[in-house]
Amino acid sequence: MLEKTKETSHVFAAVLARVQAALDGLVRDGALPAGLDRGRVLVEPPRDPSHGDLATNAAMVLAKDAGTKPRDLAEAIAERLRADDWIATVAIAGPGFINLTLKPDVWRGALAAVLAAGTNYARGVPGGAPVNVEYVSANPTGPMHVGHCRGAVFGDALANLLAFAGRPVTREYYINDAGAQVDVLGRSAFLRYREALGEDIGAIPDGLYPGDYLVPVGKALARRYGPDLKDKPESEWLPIARRTAIDMMMAMIRDDLAALNVRHDVFFSERSLIEGETDRVGATIAALRAEGKVYEGRLPPPKGAPPEDWEDREQTLFRATEFGDDIDRPLKKSDGSYTYFASDIAYHKSKVERGFDDLIDVWGADHGGYVKRMQAAVKAVSDGRAALDVKIVQLVKLLRAGQPVKMSKRAGDFVTLREVVDEVGRDAVRFMMLYRKNDAVLDFDLAKVIEQSRDNPVFYVQYGHARGKSIFRNAREVVPEMPEDWKGPAVLALWLASAPLERLVDPGEIGLMRTIAQFPRLIEAAAAAHEPHRIAFYLYDLASDFHAQYTRGGKDSPHLRFIIQDDPQLTLARLALVQGVITVLSVGLGLLGVEAPDEMR
Repeated sequence: MLEKTKETSHVFAAVLARVQAALDGLVRDGALPAGLDRGRVLVEPPRDPSHGDLATNAAMVLAKDAGTKPRDLAEAIAERLRADDWIATVAIAGPGFINLTLKPDVWRGALAAVLAAGTNYARGVPGGAPVNVEYVSANPTGPMHVGHCRGAVFGDALANLLAFAGRPVTREYYINDAGAQVDVLGRSAFLRYREALGEDIGAIPDGLYPGDYLVPVGKALARRYGPDLKDKPESEWLPIARRTAIDMMMAMIRDDLAALNVRHDVFFSERSLIEGETDRVGATIAALRAEGKVYEGRLPPPKGAPPEDWEDREQTLFRATEFGDDIDRPLKKSDGSYTYFASDIAYHKSKVERGFDDLIDVWGADHGGYVKRMQAAVKAVSDGRAALDVKIVQLVKLLRAGQPVKMSKRAGDFVTLREVVDEVGRDAVRFMMLYRKNDAVLDFDLAKVIEQSRDNPVFYVQYGHARGKSIFRNAREVVPEMPEDWKGPAVLALWLASAPLERLVDPGEIGLMRTIAQFPRLIEAAAAAHEPHRIAFYLYDLASDFHAQYTRGGKDSPHLRFIIQDDPQLTLARLALVQGVITVLSVGLGLLGVEAPDEMR
């Protein structure tokens, strides 16, 4: 059997290196020109598993520049790969794809690598530029709703993924505590303050927030100030009511996020940009003006319906079109106050000044039209050094047994995040929020996510981990020398290192090892694409393969059971395979922020 090596820790990278070595050989022999751009050469699983374990596009992407036919180049590459000690068969498909089947020992070596690495399997080497991930950033005007929930989970899982891949990550929340919406919040809180003093406030007027969540804010104001605020002018009571309401709303939001196991390193206040000794928004505009990126001018009449920020007047404009946007953008309103965009430019400039050239923002579906201008702004304030990737999180349709869920009485006009978490549990919420690509609308059925069936992905994956743990508990009779749980995973890994993995010969066992070996490549690809949903999909596939192999060892094929009563060595080898599954499921669920249970309740 192949020994565990650095190569078998990442089979795809190792095979790509072997393809590159074959190309190097062709260059030395004069069969391939030197200096070809090989950046597009890939090694991936073939679309059809019957074609082999891996496929490379090397001949397809290099043939034109090499001045040869793809199939001829594929034949030359294949001839060299056939001599490789890892490769069992090489086949050329279509115009020049090269399909590879690896020897089973390669997959056994990958399993050995998992056992040796434990929960560090597929973890990236620390390094690279720091990345700032801003997510949630809900207005502090009320409790978080189920739509915020998806962005919170997505951003948190993405940050987990990037950190696991080796990147230094800062998790950030932008508090929108300036502008008209927080003034409305302050007035709404003041109404509840009057109510707390015993006044009959009647129906909540249009334009104010109606939810009962502001009742405690009114009571807090009454306890602290008594009737003193009641007869003061708005200019005096509004800042007090606004600040109290914001503080209490943010405390509620932090508590809701904690219930979802979502955390942030930085809470950045929008108000800090315009208050204090320095007007940072004004300073940002002045700096851009000095660089010729801001000017006074008029916007042309827009085609079709005019956007909200268009006014036919001389105004302060950002030269957004020079940085990839469709039109230049206003920075000041007609009353002289800053636009939201101006504050956002200053905020993102602060990120760049804090050392972040790699920025990721997670936004709701209603902000899609804002992406180009913000990316243009980041280019402008960083002189093109920084890049902003905006991940749009689409809407969540909340259902119960297929029917829309009624709005929350407490919130007034939406279902709160906390209500959903309390009803179905954090794990179900987190996994299902990631079990669909972020830019696709998500149907979240409260009844379906607590079903104990294959149709419920979170149950099916968690059950895979619990089933693996159960197999170990049941195996103690056959292999009594198995280390006790309290000795820890390192002792178990050392014990499993002696497992005769060459006994793993069944196609289902080889298939499981092949799926496990895809995990390092998956982590790299998901981190590079900023797509944590790939992990959820992969975990479901791995759990499905594991459950299928377990089922195969039922009444019809008892020789395939993981525990063989009269063959402790085969049992040991299969326990090693089970441990590989457990390890990857545990790591993957951890990245999603979901528990990997030892037992299912």
